[in-house]
Amino acid sequence: MALPSSASSSARLRLLTVPALLLLLSAAALLVFLILPSLSPSSASSSAVSSHLCACSPPATHTTTTVTTTTVTASPAPVTTSPADVSWLKAQLASNSLLLPAGAGAHDAWHRLRKGINPRTREQQLFDINRHHGISHYPDEEASNHTALPCPGELLVEEHHSNYGEPWAGGRDVFEFLANASALTPTEQVLEIGCGTLRVGLHFIRYLEAGRFHCLERDELSLMAALRYELPAQGLLYKRPMIVRGEDMDFSKFGDTVMYDLIYASAVFLHIPDKLVWTGLERLAGKLRPQRGRIFVSHNIKFCSRLGGDECTRRLSKLGLEYVGKHTHDSLLFNHYEIWFEFRRPKIEIDVRSVPNSRICAKGHD
Repeated sequence: MALPSSASSSARLRLLTVPALLLLLSAAALLVFLILPSLSPSSASSSAVSSHLCACSPPATHTTTTVTTTTVTASPAPVTTSPADVSWLKAQLASNSLLLPAGAGAHDAWHRLRKGINPRTREQQLFDINRHHGISHYPDEEASNHTALPCPGELLVEEHHSNYGEPWAGGRDVFEFLANASALTPTEQVLEIGCGTLRVGLHFIRYLEAGRFHCLERDELSLMAALRYELPAQGLLYKRPMIVRGEDMDFSKFGDTVMYDLIYASAVFLHIPDKLVWTGLERLAGKLRPQRGRIFVSHNIKFCSRLGGDECTRRLSKLGLEYVGKHTHDSLLFNHYEIWFEFRRPKIEIDVRSVPNSRICAKGHD
């Protein structure tokens, strides 16, 4: 009796299990279908993005741009003031109604124009600097921490600009004449005999490449003004001019190999004994570049003309020099002209007998 009962139970179990298994398999398939996309997001994302690009955007392209750089070399600053420059400035003065005071009351009218925070003469300004240190200043104990190149008050008020018997602006006139007369370029070498406070030299230093300007100067005050004031104030320290304190025409500190394209002496030979001038010329003749180089001497050449034409020509020839000619140039800013005498070192030796005496001893040379 127990056996029939057991078989009946087994059959019912089989009947109940088949539908359950089908349901279970269906649920599992549905679960796999739902889970499978989340297991590979990149594929789905790539597909979506790809679909979007294809539907909405053209294919991306890469563009190569070539940039051409052109280097423009600035033209060197002109040496001389042109007529066009003068016309432009006159037009500026007229358009701004800047007329010079004239007549008997011109001096008083000029001083009535003086305005500013504290208009002072040089003498008054120097007094203020020495007593009050100017408008504002650091205490004495702090001054050295802020002033890299302490400068005497006399230089700060530019008293040395009045040491020449003519306006300081005349230095520019000399530079323009000499640079043009010698066809000077910034790469060439220049020597000034007696550069003083650099009234002329500043313009050469600014124009030439660094290290191309040499000067021999004997006066201590002039050297102080040149080195402690003019070069720093003009922003020219980086040009490294070689300024040497010395006298008696001793050029040995400039080296044995240097060759000069321009050597000039502005009003210096007037104050030097003739014998010492000839000593200087003897030492410099071999340092002057043949043909290309020039020596210019201002005012007069009495050191030469006092000897007489024949003797002067003979001495110059012995040194390998020849007299070229006499020149004058006018000032740009004031009523003044200056006389210059030019010498050169020819490539070949000069036959003294072929040079007329009048070349040196002509009227007006002394």
